[in-house]
Amino acid sequence: MKSKSLVSIDQCSKEDILRILENARKFEENPNRRILEGKVAATLFFEPSTRTRLSFETAINRLGGRVIGFQDASTTSSSKGETLKDTISMVSNYADLIIMRHYLEGAARYASELTNIPIINAGDGANQHPSQTLLDLYSIQQTQGTLTDLSITMVGDLKYGRTVHSLIAGMSHFNPTFHFVAPDELRMPDEYKNFCDKLGIKYYEHTDFTEEIINQSDILYMTRVQRERFTDLEEYERVKNVYILRSKMLESSKENLRILHPLPRVNEIAYDVDDSPKAYYIQQARNGLFAREAIICEVLGINHLI
Repeated sequence: MKSKSLVSIDQCSKEDILRILENARKFEENPNRRILEGKVAATLFFEPSTRTRLSFETAINRLGGRVIGFQDASTTSSSKGETLKDTISMVSNYADLIIMRHYLEGAARYASELTNIPIINAGDGANQHPSQTLLDLYSIQQTQGTLTDLSITMVGDLKYGRTVHSLIAGMSHFNPTFHFVAPDELRMPDEYKNFCDKLGIKYYEHTDFTEEIINQSDILYMTRVQRERFTDLEEYERVKNVYILRSKMLESSKENLRILHPLPRVNEIAYDVDDSPKAYYIQQARNGLFAREAIICEVLGINHLI
């Protein structure tokens, strides 16, 4: 990678991505390896998280490291007015690695410029979520047998959804075709469509979520409408349930179709979908452990031990 920190999936070349995914596969075969013995990782979560925080902390523990940090910024000195700069500088005295989630876009990059220890971006506002992207890529590779020439349909909050923004960049190396399904209020921002245009990546925009679109998809990537990103709650109420995937909508879909979701879900995937062999979001969350073990080793430069 271009940096020892991972703040954006843009840092990763195609070769970086394939190397990390191969190491994730090795960790799936054996997730318990004492290769972080004596290392301390700090998890700084200024914004709520369940899967990301727990999978990172489990990864560190399974690799033999120790975890310090917080999951609620209100219990830290930031609630007293301490700046992010001072928090990062202070924690850098104690840890070999910082894993950080923050509500401000660009916070992880800023943090990486303040310290000499690696920063892993666990989500910064509506911007990037590179570790989620790598576990998504691993899930796609595991279910499809390839990352190349796939049709990927993204549904829901494409405006604020950092997971879909990062996935576009991650998949850009593998000749995807994208279908963007969103209401006008939550459509994919122009910067990501311009990115696709620049690289010659095909994409199509839709406001209706139809079985015709589902039936041509290899990957159906569902997202929730994120209440916390809205300043206008009336607008949130208007769009929160606009797309709901139900089991009957999958009847004519491809055999290889797999449904992904970064979780948590609210109403966008009906519970009857859970019983479908095409539902993969629980396994996807499990893959987060293996991908994050690989990422931690990558930024610490210890891949030769995997």
